Amino acid sequence: MMKLIKAIYLAMALTVAPAGMMMAQNTSGHFLHTVTKGQSLYSISSMYNVPISDIVKLNPGSDERIKVGQALKIPQTSAENQVVFHTIQAGETLYKLSVKHGVSVERICRANPGLSVKNFRVGQVIAIPPKSKATSEVTTQTPAPAPQVQTTPSEPLKPKCRDMHKIQRKETVYSISRMYGITEEELMAANPEIKNKKLKKGKFLCIPYAQKSVVETPKAPTQQEDSTLTDAQLFDKNKKESKKIATIKAAIVLPFNTDGTGTKDEQVRMVEYYEGFLMAVDSLKEKGVSIDLYTYDSGKTIASVKQILNKPEMKTMDIIFGPAHADQVKPMAEFAEKNNLRLVVPFTSKGDDVFNNPSVYQINTPQSYLYSEVYEHYLRKFPNAHVVFLDANTGHTDKADFIKGLKEELKNRQMTFKELKGEDINPEGMKLVVDSLRENVIIPTSGRNVALIKILPQMIVTSREHPNYNMKLFGYPEWQTYTDDHLASFFELDTYFYSSFYTNNLFPEAIRFINAYRKWYSKDMANTFPKYGMLGFDTAYFFLLGLHKYGSNFEDSMNQMMITPIQTGFKFDRVNNWGGFINRKVFFVNFTKNFELIKLDFE
Repeated sequence: MMKLIKAIYLAMALTVAPAGMMMAQNTSGHFLHTVTKGQSLYSISSMYNVPISDIVKLNPGSDERIKVGQALKIPQTSAENQVVFHTIQAGETLYKLSVKHGVSVERICRANPGLSVKNFRVGQVIAIPPKSKATSEVTTQTPAPAPQVQTTPSEPLKPKCRDMHKIQRKETVYSISRMYGITEEELMAANPEIKNKKLKKGKFLCIPYAQKSVVETPKAPTQQEDSTLTDAQLFDKNKKESKKIATIKAAIVLPFNTDGTGTKDEQVRMVEYYEGFLMAVDSLKEKGVSIDLYTYDSGKTIASVKQILNKPEMKTMDIIFGPAHADQVKPMAEFAEKNNLRLVVPFTSKGDDVFNNPSVYQINTPQSYLYSEVYEHYLRKFPNAHVVFLDANTGHTDKADFIKGLKEELKNRQMTFKELKGEDINPEGMKLVVDSLRENVIIPTSGRNVALIKILPQMIVTSREHPNYNMKLFGYPEWQTYTDDHLASFFELDTYFYSSFYTNNLFPEAIRFINAYRKWYSKDMANTFPKYGMLGFDTAYFFLLGLHKYGSNFEDSMNQMMITPIQTGFKFDRVNNWGGFINRKVFFVNFTKNFELIKLDFE
């Protein structure tokens, strides 16, 4: 009866544990994932390679909303030879996990390059690689004694001992037998003096040949040693040795459209990116950095990319920059992972390869992660502001997800907001929704220029008629391209916008680059957002200098780099312990009433 009560209690504990806790044991059907900042249902489904619908089935309502700290049940794969996922529980160590799952510590570390002693904690999800097909990597039970095998006269005679082992401190008959893939009985038969199982440090033991029924386990020596080490020691032991790169081999794979199939605008952008890239290579070579650069036209198809990847020199690259088209990322990412090199994706933010491929660096931040950074910075900058959303009824819903997420954040902070639409956006309507005693942040629901054309005149009239209203305009990265049309209005309305890409042409670094670009190519950069020449320079300079300084240890050291990019901010974080890197850097840019341009960096 008592056993039954205990069983019922345990079942209830696993069922009703608080959502934010990660103490429940993984089951055969699912494991637990704690939602972190920036994650969406799409990104979570991508990192675990499970359909969104399957996650929603286990977590009703998650298709409507998920929040940071929420524990989601994720379906566990049951297929053989597939990676499985494990949520770290209280009391678990790296060695215990290796024993539990039957894989070596080395392979767990290799499958989770983002895992370290700093983040090995309860609630973290790690990838467990499939067991090796050739041998069992970790043995948890003593094998039964093998039957004696008689040697026939036709077999060549072997010496009694295949090796001599010097006894070390804390070693046992069991640990030594496992080390050499033999049974305890075999070891004691070859060394009768240890039948009492007492071993003396420094003495030598005869290691006999294993009987034919016993399979040797070559990973066992490592596992026996691992059992006595702490997590910190195990991580340090399995850390890759840092190697310098004498000459960096870099490839650029972009659609230069040399065959004339692409658009003129795309060709201009890609060529400009390449031109900025070459300027960075030249600057680095002046500093003593040795670089071999390979350039390829990716075309527009997956087949054209695969043709490039089949070139023998591609396997020898240290880093690849490209592609531009989202559907070309997957084959390049798979190639990079297979050949242990880095893939920098400069443009597209679409695709899910970064969520499960450790070789991928995504410069353009995925939308959900970008918005989460913006919300955090917004709430730091305007902690007590009243928000007014203006919907100009232009028919564009380009910022619907941003607005929806911001409203949720405001509700969570119990901050007030109001909305105004269409013809109601006029001085009289504004008067009804603005708080005259507080700071007001006005946010259009579309980033299009057509929305600004409708909204700005009404805001200016309202501001001039009511100078006591403390109003600020807040908006979007693409507003950088509208400054020729609205610069005076931006200053008058004390305007802010967020962006991962920004430069002020009056900044010293920008002036130097613009002048150098004009001298190199006898032209100016196109008026685009971002400026592709600056993007090419920034990405090349950051990654190539980083590889030169840190070599194979680049991933652990890149955020220590003290450089001032011209346009592109860099702040890379791994999306999980087994995936790649996304760029989380976001700036706010402020057009002040004093006609100043201020770049706000929240780091």
